[in-house]
Amino acid sequence: MNSTKFEKIALIGLGLIGSSLCHAIKRAGLAGQITGSARSEATRQASLQLGLVDAVFADPAEAVADADLVILCVPVGANEQIMKVISPALKAGAILTDTGSVKSEVVRHVEPYVPDGVHFIPGHPIAGTEESGPKAGFAELFDGRWSILTPLYGTDEAALEKLKRFWQACGSDVEIMSPEHHDLVLAITSHVPHLIAYNIVGTAADIEQVTRSEVIKFSAAGFRDFTRIAASNPVMWRDIFLNNKEAVLEMLGRFSEDLATLQRAIRWDDGDTLLELFTRTRDIRRGIIEAGQETPEPDFGRSHGTLTAADPAKPREKS
Repeated sequence: MNSTKFEKIALIGLGLIGSSLCHAIKRAGLAGQITGSARSEATRQASLQLGLVDAVFADPAEAVADADLVILCVPVGANEQIMKVISPALKAGAILTDTGSVKSEVVRHVEPYVPDGVHFIPGHPIAGTEESGPKAGFAELFDGRWSILTPLYGTDEAALEKLKRFWQACGSDVEIMSPEHHDLVLAITSHVPHLIAYNIVGTAADIEQVTRSEVIKFSAAGFRDFTRIAASNPVMWRDIFLNNKEAVLEMLGRFSEDLATLQRAIRWDDGDTLLELFTRTRDIRRGIIEAGQETPEPDFGRSHGTLTAADPAKPREKS
């Protein structure tokens, strides 16, 4: 018997993460039944046509009824309103978790609505692509990636262990840390890089001396990959920055200080400072490869065949 299996898993939100979880759950045989909820009728119909769920509902309370595991897969700003709706329908003994990129604010918005007897364990799978919607999901999204769980004080150990085994069965490695530490770590490894990417792409679009067609036509690897990051779900990232503002602002302050040092080094022809930084940061890249979080191939592992707009079947990139 599969001790990780749940009789019923409910997924609130069926975008990239929710749909990928459906595929991973089915691949590993982790649920007797999968239900889902989505606001969009088109998303609900697509999830049924793709075989992601056994049943899908516009009302999230209907989706979570009798579920043993409930996973919130929505932008972090939507969690509080959803909890107001589903709270009365949550089953005693159920595990409630989420997939948001911010944890402290999720705890603040969700915990007040968690009924007694429901085990709330915030979580964050660090996996994704720039694609969105139910058709973007694939089972391998979580393979070899990290999922972080941020249990609160007094969390039931058996529930935590079962949720940990669930993510491992979906292909993830699991790390446990506090919500506050998670937000600080993700601010520098994910949130600030995304903010920089959005800003660089926006700056390029605003330079009047360089036409939009030139920006697109002559995009070298660096700028091109910034545009990949900047293509991420805008609603999700708006909510991330607004809900992790303290950690993001702290890291932006440090980044600005380091950027000023680089600016001075370039202005005063300080090649030693530049060389020392570039050497140190190259070592970080090598460490990421050694940890299995990236491949050593250039251009994020892309094949170097001819790229066309009609050629979507390229290797997926994880952000």
